[in-house]
Amino acid sequence: MLDRTHRFRRAGTTAAIAIAVVTLASCGDSTGPDNKQNALRPQGKYARQILHLTEPFFWIAVIVGLGVIAGTFYVALRFREKPGEERAVKQVHGNSVLEISWTVIPALILAVMAVPTVATIFSLAKKPTGNVVNVTVTARQWWWQFSYTDNGVETANEMHIPVGVPVSLTLQGPPKCSPAPCYNNGVIHSFWIPALNGKKDVVPGRKQFLKLEADKPGVYLGQCAEYCGLAHADMHMRVVAQTQPDYDAWVKSQKAIVTPEGALELGVNNTTYQCASCHSFKVGTPGAVAPNLTHLADRTAFAGDKYLLNYDNLWRWIYDAPSRKPMGKLVQHMPNFSAVNMSQAEAQKIACFLLTKTATNPNPPSECAGK
Repeated sequence: MLDRTHRFRRAGTTAAIAIAVVTLASCGDSTGPDNKQNALRPQGKYARQILHLTEPFFWIAVIVGLGVIAGTFYVALRFREKPGEERAVKQVHGNSVLEISWTVIPALILAVMAVPTVATIFSLAKKPTGNVVNVTVTARQWWWQFSYTDNGVETANEMHIPVGVPVSLTLQGPPKCSPAPCYNNGVIHSFWIPALNGKKDVVPGRKQFLKLEADKPGVYLGQCAEYCGLAHADMHMRVVAQTQPDYDAWVKSQKAIVTPEGALELGVNNTTYQCASCHSFKVGTPGAVAPNLTHLADRTAFAGDKYLLNYDNLWRWIYDAPSRKPMGKLVQHMPNFSAVNMSQAEAQKIACFLLTKTATNPNPPSECAGK
């Protein structure tokens, strides 16, 4: 009797700990009002379609789960063997009513659930027509390249879209790189902006389709949702939804040549460090393996949207990028320029140049005064 009491106490303690863990986990900031990467707070009609599909399915699963648990407890208590009782358990093998019931009922539930599921899949797969923004998304290791096919804008990690207008995304992997060995040709990524739509894998050699649409202006965060190497966790992105006039103004600013292209290459000391071998300094032209820098200072963040774009983060990145983000065995990556005699003062000067000369409306940081 005493052993049974101890077992009940241990079971009760375990259950209490499990409930406490689940309760405390739900108290985190993952669902708070400031979270911008939350599929349960859709900010566009495509994400809302997915949520409206999953909500009734969740409650169906709750009902089924509670039924199974209740049935398990009932059978365990009603038919348990009592002390001193000896009996043979009645077998139900061959009971046609039971076997048909537990086969047909789940099949009917799944058949009913399949109807809205298939309808939602077809709806999300339908390409929008009319007034549409077309963007080609290229997944790199470890950052996102956005090429606006309608207006020639080229940017990285930060996609601007107009509110209430469908955005058609063509998702693709990077072109094959060289020289061998090259480690970024066969990596699968996954594009995911939870507040605007579900995730879609980006598979090398294939082109995938996804669409976005935002209800109101705001910044919606996302990230790669498929493990793709050392810096997978640092492969973020953001979507900036703007009113149509603000979006048009952004497009115009991105097409403008802020600084003569030759001056940009000269300003980052391209002759010494060969920056143009990876980056592009021409408006609307993608870099070979790294982001276009002509409008770098117009972006909010950099390095796969890991770091906010400011003076301190930028010069430290220029000086020794591998210490700021894992590069692994990639052949083509931002090198450690401190190892090839770049001084901190030179890295700071280049950072000031980029923050000033690639901005549509320059606002040099105080640290750049006199540099």
